[in-house]
Amino acid sequence: MTGSDRTPGTGSVASTIVVGYTAKPEGRAALQRAIRIARAGAAKIVIVHTAPGEELAGLDEEMTATGVPYRIHQAPDVLDPAEELIKVSESSPDAIIVIGLRRRSPVGKLLLGSNAQRVLLDASCPVLAVKAEAGTR
Repeated sequence: MTGSDRTPGTGSVASTIVVGYTAKPEGRAALQRAIRIARAGAAKIVIVHTAPGEELAGLDEEMTATGVPYRIHQAPDVLDPAEELIKVSESSPDAIIVIGLRRRSPVGKLLLGSNAQRVLLDASCPVLAVKAEAGTR
């Protein structure tokens, strides 16, 4: 992705942004970036929620306040979030996936999280990986 948040290779903004979301800092960072991209190109957001037991009422209110069209997709299979993100992205021909990455120690940087790695390698659409702000937990 360039600084203009355009879909690589097309010169246009994706019309569907699929976001892997949890209430953790990396999930929040992914959602905030998706909102910025959506506002830049009138795209809709599909929030794929894969964390069981998390409260989503605040998320619904937050998204309504942004004015960005959105849908929250509660993943039926919380054991395979990568597969769910890929499946949802395949329902739109011009989708982009936005995922959040945790900050890692120097040793931890040798390995990418298995879900993030699977999305990056297996998705047929562009994937944007973002990090949470330093110091957030």
